[in-house]
Amino acid sequence: MEDKDIVDLYWKRDENAIKLTQEKYEKYLMKIAVNILGDYQESEQSVNDTYLAAWNSMPDNRPDILSVYLGKITRRISISIHRMKNRIKRGGSEFDLSYEELSDCMADKNSPGDELEAKELEREIVSFVRALSETECFMFVSRYYHFDSIKDISMKSGKSENAVKTILFRLRQKLKVFLTKRGYVV
Repeated sequence: MEDKDIVDLYWKRDENAIKLTQEKYEKYLMKIAVNILGDYQESEQSVNDTYLAAWNSMPDNRPDILSVYLGKITRRISISIHRMKNRIKRGGSEFDLSYEELSDCMADKNSPGDELEAKELEREIVSFVRALSETECFMFVSRYYHFDSIKDISMKSGKSENAVKTILFRLRQKLKVFLTKRGYVV
């Protein structure tokens, strides 16, 4: 079934929308959640919460690309769970590693600033990513949006792990320069 048809079911408040979403996107959403949380059971909870959040948000929103919309919800929920879980202890999930790598490109490592500033920064990063080559874009999004491991990116891209690490390092350096030129303190 097409995404547009599934979104229409959400708007009609038809519970089949959740079933169809689960059939089509559960594997994708679980991958995002597991990469952030590093725990299968917590990831299942995050994905289930995603379905509920999609159900509750659809009458106000009509996403053009359902997978991206659901992915954002899963990321937000999983990051929230991760932060709650790790207030006392620090884990070693792919999210932690990816966030630590990118933190050098951000001015304030502890808070994203006010909402408007965060939205502006998001637009700048999207602009940066759109200007990358297809391979660079794939690696950047895989690592810093989906939180894939270096090993997974290496296997998918056909490049060695060292090559992936080098490319990601150079991309972070480019991002730093890009943001600095746009007035961000990094």
